[in-house]
Amino acid sequence: MGTSTLLGDDVYNHKGKYLGHIREIMVTMDSGRVAYAVLSFGGFLGMNKKLFAVPWDALTVDPENACFVLNVDQDRLLDAPGFDQNSWPNMADQAWEWEIHAYYGTQRDDSSERVGTAAEPRTPQVA
Repeated sequence: MGTSTLLGDDVYNHKGKYLGHIREIMVTMDSGRVAYAVLSFGGFLGMNKKLFAVPWDALTVDPENACFVLNVDQDRLLDAPGFDQNSWPNMADQAWEWEIHAYYGTQRDDSSERVGTAAEPRTPQVA
């Protein structure tokens, strides 16, 4: 399935509450795997929307309703680490990555060994 077909798809929680829509799909440069879906939530007429990088593993597909499901309450999402469209985080930052995975209760993808030495660690870059 092409990632462009997923952009704009709605995301609901396990209680059927609307959480937003998929704005972007982020892929790691070193492995080519999908790392995060950027969820757009809130705002009015495109203004003041908050964006959230949600680990791909935190989402499930509901093919019957043609949407994604994220198992978080709306209030918890509002408290999640987020960003605005003009100030994206450095998604290759390991501290940021740990924070996001801890918040959503997912595991980092360590299936591909990171190349580098202790002096020069190489972290995955997300585009």
